[in-house]
Amino acid sequence: MRKVLQQLKQYKRDTFLCIGLTALEVIMEILMPFITAIIIDRGLEAENLPVVYRYGALMVGMAFLALLFGAFAGKNAAGAASGLAANLREAIYANIQTFSFSNIDKFSVPGLVTRMTTDITNVQNAFMMVIRVAVRAPLNLVFSYAMCLMISPRLSLMFLIAVVFLVLVIGSIMVVTLRIFSQVFRRYDDLNASVQENVSAIRVVKAFVREDYENKKFSKASKLLYDLSVKAEGLLAFNNPAMMVAVYFCIISVSWFGAQFIVGGSMSTGDLTSLFSYIMSLLMSLMMLSMVVVMISMSLASIRRISEVLNEKADLTDPADPVMEVPDGRIDFNHVNFSYKHGSGEHSLSDIDLHIKSGETIGVIGGTGAGKSTLVNLICRLYDVDEGSVCVGGVDVRKYDTEVLRNQVSVVLQKNTLFSGTILDNLRWGNPDATEEECIEACKAACADEFIDRLPGGYHAMIQRGGSNVSGGQKQRLCIARALLKKPKVLILDDSTSAVDTATDASIRAAFAREIPGTTKIIIAQRISSVQSADRILVLDNGRIDAFDTHEKLLETNAIYQEIYTSQLEGSGDFDQPA
Repeated sequence: MRKVLQQLKQYKRDTFLCIGLTALEVIMEILMPFITAIIIDRGLEAENLPVVYRYGALMVGMAFLALLFGAFAGKNAAGAASGLAANLREAIYANIQTFSFSNIDKFSVPGLVTRMTTDITNVQNAFMMVIRVAVRAPLNLVFSYAMCLMISPRLSLMFLIAVVFLVLVIGSIMVVTLRIFSQVFRRYDDLNASVQENVSAIRVVKAFVREDYENKKFSKASKLLYDLSVKAEGLLAFNNPAMMVAVYFCIISVSWFGAQFIVGGSMSTGDLTSLFSYIMSLLMSLMMLSMVVVMISMSLASIRRISEVLNEKADLTDPADPVMEVPDGRIDFNHVNFSYKHGSGEHSLSDIDLHIKSGETIGVIGGTGAGKSTLVNLICRLYDVDEGSVCVGGVDVRKYDTEVLRNQVSVVLQKNTLFSGTILDNLRWGNPDATEEECIEACKAACADEFIDRLPGGYHAMIQRGGSNVSGGQKQRLCIARALLKKPKVLILDDSTSAVDTATDASIRAAFAREIPGTTKIIIAQRISSVQSADRILVLDNGRIDAFDTHEKLLETNAIYQEIYTSQLEGSGDFDQPA
């Protein structure tokens, strides 16, 4: 709760203004029945019209002030609640940007989306109700009861009985519904996951005619959410009957005993009239409090989920005095062990001892799950090693400023992502200050210029969200050009030419040798033709180095490499070459 309320920041003033104005509104409303009693007893029954006029005018003035205070309190409440929601979204989004891959692995994408939409909306609504109703209702309740005590201490005991009854009922409901709402929001995550997965993979769904299967999966997630919501709302429905029991008890008991007191002469008609007004005010306050309890029950589950993201600390932090320059593209793995779950003992990489000279071109090959992508993720410090060290330019990557390191270690990942905007906008992710001429040169080196020139608008052509209007090979070439614009000291291609033909792949590698000879290039590939011209080739097997040598020597000495070479080039052939 404290972590969430810290996000009020500049909206604290609006919050306190709302509370103060609400208190003033309550005071005005509480005094009105008291003045009504005076008008009845001293004015109407005594046939004293000046008293009626005088106190009537006072009531009109107080009603106008109450209206004014209420309007400004509502305005400030809306501003504070909306501001809190905006700050929470910004804080969550900003914290996510600091996460390492291991932090991100703890949360699902649909779960993060639910937290930033449904959960924050629940907190926003609850906060607005709390600073208005949860301030107004207790004040109204306390002041109303105080006035009741002044009028008739004996009749006031009836209210205490009703209050104790309601607290027990509402408290029991809140305890149970809180647990149910925690499950409800987890089901929201499942529902969002189903929608996101289906929409993002709609082409695959239609290609395999799996619409019925996806509909059933969505219906199942929706039904579970429905069942839990009905269960929670069914319990909350007991609030109103409990409230009405308390209301009727108070009205009947006060009417019965009040009539006796009037007949006995210990209470006036005006006092009983004002007492009924205070009864209704007090019971309405209790009703509003029960509504607040419902909102708080829902929002507490949301607050916990929001706090999980806000409290998550980035695994990777910069040192106190970071190194701010990468000298060159040398890469050294010094007996590195790494596992995705630290301390589990299940190493994804084991005893990696590898030394690459600056400017070398290194090929990396191995079977699925051999650890190729994991290896290069450690170079740009997307993860930290468990044991040993990874050095770039002779310096441990943990000693660098992370931004400086990643600006000099450019990665084209397996899953290429483009953003909505022009081709130039996407290219300038690599270098925001790049000129159009520099972008064109990078595209030539990545062999992307030939298809860009055919597009309407050329480099100003629009890319749709996710790059859905370009092919896989075109997307890969644009991502390579984007990486080249950074002018990095280390360039990593993580299977990022898999969707281009062999001739284009060879042209891209030739352009690398010509345009960036001083850059260390690491090329992860599934096909031999992509790595055979590299200075040296690393063969990985089950997270260990099986061999590290030239193409020719590996063909002579390494069984894994020989098997891959034979299956690809002497068997069925590469995918776009004859056998």
